[in-house]
Amino acid sequence: MKPNPVLREGIQIYLWEGQGIPAYGHFLLILAPIEFLTLFLPSLDPQVWTGAANLFKVSSVVALLLMVYLGLRIANREFVPWRFLPLRQWVREHGVRISQVALAQVGLLCLHVGLFILVSAPLLIWAGAISRAGLVAVFAAFGLFFFYSLTYGIWGLAAAVFWERRLESRQVFVRCFFFALLILSALLYLPLNPVAFLLYYLGRKEVAPLVLGGWQWPVPVLHFLFHFSLFGLGLLAFRWALRRETTP
Repeated sequence: MKPNPVLREGIQIYLWEGQGIPAYGHFLLILAPIEFLTLFLPSLDPQVWTGAANLFKVSSVVALLLMVYLGLRIANREFVPWRFLPLRQWVREHGVRISQVALAQVGLLCLHVGLFILVSAPLLIWAGAISRAGLVAVFAAFGLFFFYSLTYGIWGLAAAVFWERRLESRQVFVRCFFFALLILSALLYLPLNPVAFLLYYLGRKEVAPLVLGGWQWPVPVLHFLFHFSLFGLGLLAFRWALRRETTP
């Protein structure tokens, strides 16, 4: 099977040349101190300090936000964007199919998310052990990290294609998209928010189902239905942007 040249280009730039290392460095430089401070700095009232009990929750929330945000930026090709060959050139001059481009971009996103989870695993497993969270909760959190990063990251891929030659426009878009969705999902219905849902799950809290049209909708069903719909719309936008950019 012939290797995908777009995927090979991304691996070469991000991994072999080390251009993606700053993203992982920023991730650890933020996550590790917050985890340390959560554990070792008591609150003003030592009687209500629950640093050890909340360590895994705090660490998971920070890891989630960082993974989604940095994943969006990587998908948006904000790191060394000048090193990447234009997609139109891949398709027209090198004969790469649109489906190959799409698979390569999604594959690179999954690879980066997997690496984020890998580098954070020692810290989060340690936090889970201190908080007595259990391996099931830890690995469920890893699964949620991957799911959310892919769901939001697909919009970064769409932005990178739609505004391929306008870096500032797509930078503004991904930041507005990230913060707007976090805020609007919390305002519309809090369990739709990924941070709130993660805390509900880790805290094992029972949330009353939402009643709509006489039907009771369990919170997990609504939450994942919303995010699967968001991912599907992002995938459609990504495919449309690819065809728009590469079609003569």
